Amino acid sequence: MFRLIACIAALAVLVSCTAPTKDVTDEVLDLGDFVLGHNIVVAPDIQKGPLSREADTEAFIASMKNAIDARMGAARYDGTRLVHFGVNINGYALAQKGVPLILQPKSAIIITVTAWDDRAGGKFNEEAKEIFVLESFTGSSLIASSGFSMTAEEQMANLTFNAARQIEKWMFENRACLVDDVSAADLAECWKDNKDEEMRQRLQDHKERQG
Repeated sequence: MFRLIACIAALAVLVSCTAPTKDVTDEVLDLGDFVLGHNIVVAPDIQKGPLSREADTEAFIASMKNAIDARMGAARYDGTRLVHFGVNINGYALAQKGVPLILQPKSAIIITVTAWDDRAGGKFNEEAKEIFVLESFTGSSLIASSGFSMTAEEQMANLTFNAARQIEKWMFENRACLVDDVSAADLAECWKDNKDEEMRQRLQDHKERQG
């Protein structure tokens, strides 16, 4: 538990240069025969990071479900391979007002995702996919914490929008296994690297810089 809280704290002060939150108008990706089935989001052990605003757990769950539906739903992907998502919101940090500006805290979320193959009646990925997400920056949050310019609900929407985009990217990376007659070679390459090593390295680098 302590290690997760430490990760949330480190995430909240990392800097990311991503685009502002917007409606889902991104290009539809090639996800094979993907179509979204059940979209289940839970947060039984959600942890709040240091210097974070309070977040209503049910509101966070609803925001995550809505973001997945908007990005991954039948309006964008209408294949025949039914995939169910099980998402666990593990922890978060919502930047707030009143902390030293030099810290410039940023909002962050940690989730894990399991994709279920309806046709096979089992998991695509035995190890849950780990996703660390930082908020996208608006003009005002580039120079100060988003706690000064966004409500907690807006921060949650920002984070879950980005988290859903990462889930879509994950599906795209494994698109070869979302079709019929998957070859043994393709199957061997799918659903790997479920730990977010890039973000873990960024967290480690940040920790080392802090001494």
